[in-house]
Amino acid sequence: MRLGDFIWLAALCAVSSVMVIPSTHEVFVSATKAHPYLMGFVKFGILATMGELLAIRIAAGAWKAPAGIIYRSVIWGLIGMLIVLMFEVFAGGVTGAIKKGLLWSGSDAFANKIWAAFWISAIMNLFFGSAFMTLHRITDTYIDLACGETNSMGNVKLSDVIARIDWQGLVSFVIFKTIPFFWIPAHTITFLLPPEYRVLMAAYLSVALGAILAYGKRRKVST
Repeated sequence: MRLGDFIWLAALCAVSSVMVIPSTHEVFVSATKAHPYLMGFVKFGILATMGELLAIRIAAGAWKAPAGIIYRSVIWGLIGMLIVLMFEVFAGGVTGAIKKGLLWSGSDAFANKIWAAFWISAIMNLFFGSAFMTLHRITDTYIDLACGETNSMGNVKLSDVIARIDWQGLVSFVIFKTIPFFWIPAHTITFLLPPEYRVLMAAYLSVALGAILAYGKRRKVST
């Protein structure tokens, strides 16, 4: 392991320790309930950016900051705020549909909890996930062009961004494979957690998925 690996792990442990130490755990829970949008921004801004750095480390074999890392962090933070809202919207909607008998929820309390988590995850990812992933690919590509080739935010056209995106890879792999095989199962577990931990779990999942995709990309290149 390199020095950068230890630094990254130490940073992840430092962030995670907030959940372990009783005093900071109470502050975290209180802040999440009192300021959900702000905390969503912070959670994703930090953890998802760390996930991007880890993905580059795995894929390239060295630590390297992506172009426009500050812009990417801000985008991740805004995504965190959006996910705070979407989690509540879909959780509330599915709960209402189950109460009206529009969705199967099992015959006992335990089954009801599992089925509710599954339905929230499945419906959210199928209807919101694909749009979110497409939007995020557009913002990432825009930052790549603005901070790499043109070196100016104002000189990038939407047509250039759309032309640069690998739409086949986005649809066939990111949407059609990661949603059913990763995000729906992972978010089912997420919605079994208390509400104050769900956005944090989603941020950790972004780190995990980045590592998985980067490892797969590295193996494919080496092969």
